[in-house]
Amino acid sequence: MGRITCQGEKLLKKELRGDFNFFIQESNKNKNSKGYGLIRDKTNLSPEVASIASVGYGLAALVIGVERKWISFQKAYDRAKGTLDTFLNNMESIHGFFYHFIHMETAKREWDCEVSIIDTGIFICGAILAGEYFKGEIKEKAEELYRRIDWNWYLDKNVNQFYMGFSPEKGFFGHWDMYAEQLMLYILGVASPTFPVNPSTYNDFRKPITDYDDIENIVYTYCGTLFTYQYSHAWIDFRDKRDDNGIDWFENSVKATLANRNYCIQNSKNYKTYGENSWGLTPCIGPKGYCVEFGAMPARKSIK
Repeated sequence: MGRITCQGEKLLKKELRGDFNFFIQESNKNKNSKGYGLIRDKTNLSPEVASIASVGYGLAALVIGVERKWISFQKAYDRAKGTLDTFLNNMESIHGFFYHFIHMETAKREWDCEVSIIDTGIFICGAILAGEYFKGEIKEKAEELYRRIDWNWYLDKNVNQFYMGFSPEKGFFGHWDMYAEQLMLYILGVASPTFPVNPSTYNDFRKPITDYDDIENIVYTYCGTLFTYQYSHAWIDFRDKRDDNGIDWFENSVKATLANRNYCIQNSKNYKTYGENSWGLTPCIGPKGYCVEFGAMPARKSIK
């Protein structure tokens, strides 16, 4: 993608610091609270609700913050330790998986939400990262949480795919049957020291391929939302690695990102907020509230 300009590097640093500030400022810092360390899903909407995925990224933010000297090692260590204690002692879980949304103060389930495999995956990736970085008790607590997760319980053995979600009221529903942000799940599941799944689960979800403009052979996601190409890369370095079908997931995410930008440039006449420097379509709060389907082509159609 070429070298990053000085202006681009300055913008990236500003974005990084802003992200770090969010995870620090929007966390429960009350050490006497059952929800200590939980982090809001959104700042303005439902401020009493945390997301376990947000906590996973917040744990990663502590590592970045120490490295960039935005927070002391000891303060970050204490935050990470207290957060993992919340998950070990106060959070309800089923077979090691956690509810997607929880109350900031009580650590109890919110909105009758699902027990989420993908959000548990994001959380545990953050916990493992924190454990590898801070070592000591944090590593021990992260490994304990990882060992508790029964990946086979969440696997539909009839199709060899992970279910999309589970709730006590509905049971299991949906499947991770197409490429999206879930690559981390196969690595976590296969590597589990207690409940490993067969590596073949990676082969049994669809990986549709198409071209966009002059960008060829993009393995694309359902809605073309940009985050789906990025999440697993936060934890796993896919560079210079190819699977048995020749897919390089790092290269694929680069191509999907370029396609996202091209799509916005080409549609700038139809949508005034799109353009050369205004792109990156992904779920977010829009003019009509939160929308999960903001995305760019390629998406849904034109399977090759």
